[in-house]
Amino acid sequence: MDNYIIADNFSLLAKLMDIHGDNSFKAKSFANAAFQIEKLTVPLAETPHDAIFKIKGIGESTGKSVIEMLQTGRFGVLEDYIQKTPAGILEMMKIKGLGPKKIATIWKELEIESLGELLYACNENRLLLFKGFGQKTQDSIKQSIEFFLSNRERYLFAEAEAFAGEMEGMLQQLFSPAKASVSGNFRRQQPIIDELEFVIAVPIDQVAEKLKTVEGFTRLDNTDDAVIMQYKEHIKLKIYGVQPEHFATKLFVTTGSEAFLDQFFAHAGQASGGNEATEEAIFEKAGLPYIPPCLREGKGEVALAAANALPKLIETTDIKGIIHSHSQWSDGLQSLEEMAKAAKEQGFEYLVISDHSRSAFYANGLHPERIVAQHQQIEELNRQLAPFKIFKSIEADILNDGSLDYPDEILASFDLVIASVHSNLKMTEEKAMARVLKAISNPYTTILGHMTGRLLLSRNGYPLNHEEIIDACVANHVVIELNAHPRRLDIDWEWIPSAIKKGALLSIDPDAHTISGYHDIRYGTLAAQKGGLTKEKNLSSLTRDELESFLIQRKQQKGI
Repeated sequence: MDNYIIADNFSLLAKLMDIHGDNSFKAKSFANAAFQIEKLTVPLAETPHDAIFKIKGIGESTGKSVIEMLQTGRFGVLEDYIQKTPAGILEMMKIKGLGPKKIATIWKELEIESLGELLYACNENRLLLFKGFGQKTQDSIKQSIEFFLSNRERYLFAEAEAFAGEMEGMLQQLFSPAKASVSGNFRRQQPIIDELEFVIAVPIDQVAEKLKTVEGFTRLDNTDDAVIMQYKEHIKLKIYGVQPEHFATKLFVTTGSEAFLDQFFAHAGQASGGNEATEEAIFEKAGLPYIPPCLREGKGEVALAAANALPKLIETTDIKGIIHSHSQWSDGLQSLEEMAKAAKEQGFEYLVISDHSRSAFYANGLHPERIVAQHQQIEELNRQLAPFKIFKSIEADILNDGSLDYPDEILASFDLVIASVHSNLKMTEEKAMARVLKAISNPYTTILGHMTGRLLLSRNGYPLNHEEIIDACVANHVVIELNAHPRRLDIDWEWIPSAIKKGALLSIDPDAHTISGYHDIRYGTLAAQKGGLTKEKNLSSLTRDELESFLIQRKQQKGI
């Protein structure tokens, strides 16, 4: 173990002690020892043990630690700190602009334990409310995290989308006039992408030879019918090459999941699918209507198609208003007026403003007197912007005991209430179920926000029995949110068919903290399509007048 490793261990320990808020004097002594050891010209491994304690900056404790590392190759105190520090906190130490004090604030005050959670918090402007975090600092941290996360193997659909389009266009141009198309998980609109698959109507050996000549491509592996490539620093690529007459068949079999293909061929027979020129022809030969790629998961869609019962999937254009958004009243980046005018300009009929409730202190949550002031502004803006309407809402924290963040008389002042869990997310299923079920039973809860609190690729949601939660929402006439932020997409699309079957109403909501956040309804719609959602079962597809009627009827039904 050389001097630099020993110094690095001391430096890391000092930072971890600061992050944990432990003895600052000890932390400084280890940091100082690291500084002094780096300057030494003689290896510590060649220094007599008694002489180590005479080196400037090394005292009794640090000297014993040096000897421990030299004799055992280990540093027990550091190992203990690493053991009790979440892995995500250790990753944060690699991000430019994040020192121990800032990381401590992020961990202890915001309860954030991963880079994905921190990136999400930056998008929601959560850091701006704490000392030492300005807009420039937050932007710099966000950029550093995005760069750090760009070199990994799994991506959100939204992160891979631009590159997938760029690569499809590049391959179409390279192999023109042959056909080229994206396939696989991306074509099925899966929320998480491990690799991008493409099919090209050119024999695989010719594909491989061509790509050898293109700058930026690195060959990683190959199969009988595909080459595994990487283009620069982007996500891994799997590129299939086939004879032109087999293009449609290859696209078909590489798009559908294994379960879908099993069900399709069980219905159609193995002989189906050969030299058909299009996927539509493949379905027609099998006696089935065309099944959109997003549905080809083996979740019963073949049987639905055979019964001519495929749903007419919701489209982004079916969204009539923005439900669930935040303004500068809490942690949004733009003013309420700016958010409303932008929604109107984009063709939406209404905006449901749902800033955070008072317990979300980290998000500048609204205390009762500020609610009154916000409602006054809403009424004035509604006079100016009519017939566009801003609905009065709140994203009310579901507290530890399952109650909402305000007494009934305040909850009654809102047109609708979105109830969400934001704190103490590490719960057993028993605790989580009791907490969420109580909130659902509250007559003022209109929408259950981001059901599990998950952040894709960053944080697992708290454990819930989805069937029981859906049943409770149906019984209490509570709408289930499909949070459209590409890092949430919560409720998961796989539970949507069950929710529809049970009679639940869902709502595709962007959870927008900026005007640009409105565009996230697209990702919510893509996820909703996978679950077979139609516009008739989506709250945000109601017109302004229909939403007004819905909310009035619901309050009458609840006697509130």
